[in-house]
Amino acid sequence: MRLFADTRPLKYAAFRRLWSANIVTVIGAQMTVVAIPAQIFHITGSSAYVGLAGAFGFVPLVVFGLWGGSLADVLDRRRLLVFSTVGLIVTSAILAAIAVLRIDNVWLLLSMFSMQQAFFGLNQPARGALLPSIVPLDLLPAANSLNMTVMTLGAVIGPVIGGALIPLFGYQLLYVVDAVFLFATLYAVIRLPALPPKKQPDTRSGLKGIVDGFRYLRTNTVVMVSLLVDVIAMVFGLPRALFPQIATETFNGPPEGGIVFSLLFAALAGGSALAGIFSGWVSRVERQGLAVIIAILVWGAAMTVFGVSLELVSNFWLVSLIVALSALAVGGGADIISSAFRSTMLQEAATDDMRGRMQGVFIVVVAGGPRIADVLHGSVAAATNTTIASAGGGIAVIVLVLACAAVFPAFVRYRVERGGREQSVPTA
Repeated sequence: MRLFADTRPLKYAAFRRLWSANIVTVIGAQMTVVAIPAQIFHITGSSAYVGLAGAFGFVPLVVFGLWGGSLADVLDRRRLLVFSTVGLIVTSAILAAIAVLRIDNVWLLLSMFSMQQAFFGLNQPARGALLPSIVPLDLLPAANSLNMTVMTLGAVIGPVIGGALIPLFGYQLLYVVDAVFLFATLYAVIRLPALPPKKQPDTRSGLKGIVDGFRYLRTNTVVMVSLLVDVIAMVFGLPRALFPQIATETFNGPPEGGIVFSLLFAALAGGSALAGIFSGWVSRVERQGLAVIIAILVWGAAMTVFGVSLELVSNFWLVSLIVALSALAVGGGADIISSAFRSTMLQEAATDDMRGRMQGVFIVVVAGGPRIADVLHGSVAAATNTTIASAGGGIAVIVLVLACAAVFPAFVRYRVERGGREQSVPTA
């Protein structure tokens, strides 16, 4: 019985280079994830403004994620990755310049964050669509798990280092590190072989291509529900916009960041990383739909416990912090398992000529859902408190996912036979 992560996808050179580059680039990216909300909260002192960053990130992510998915089905995916990676480097450099010049203008900061998310939207559909071209289909669950493990390990290291460095060196250092580390990914995508999509005669780009993608999605109930339950989990269950306020007001941390602020971000990612390290079993699971439902129910329960734990702080400060961090870690572990199965479902179900558009929709859901969550949780916390926003969201996840399981039993019964499928992929 394989317990540790399945590393067989790493024998394929193209995947190995991309995966290795992610080890450093994810750390830089997660430093930016810490810097943006901390800088906004430092400027404004408001979780509502931190939540507003979700809206500024979500709109370009939707537009350019869908457009990027359409482009990935008509253009060479390698060229699209090179262009968008260069754009991410440039925007990180501009964010560093804003911090160096001490321009405390929240709207300028939000605008540059919005531009960064536009390039991210162009980048990710092509990145997801190329995976079945460089890794055999039967290794997709393992490849997705390896990718997510690196992302979550970086999300542990990045926030801890970033949160500790902000009081010492300011936000600019975090943005500079992000820009420099992205050159590793740029090297990896330049080394990829040409990856033109297998276009059909009626494949279209632009708005018409996006419409075709949604029509295709509507015909596949399993993929549609996999996206729906993720929207529910992220929008209602992710309280990250509250982390600055919780660290400052609940646990008496400094307004510019600090160790508790870092630990809140790192705990969520730490649980994901631990689950990823021990994910060797994911390639053997055939009842993927049921696995997704169970994982998201665990996520909802963990977020409920997290919210309730904040009420303990007045009498049991350390207990409250330990329970809160533990709940985030359990939730993070459940999230990576759900994500690995949902990614595999989408990559296996879509034909190559539709993978870009399907990945565009997937990226909008996966990355856009948390942005909506930022707005929702920030607004609810401003009107009530952080406990109601966090615990209430977790309860909503449980109720709505159980409703989806009842309404779409075909998703719960979804099964994939494993083994015996081979394909030609680059090995050097």
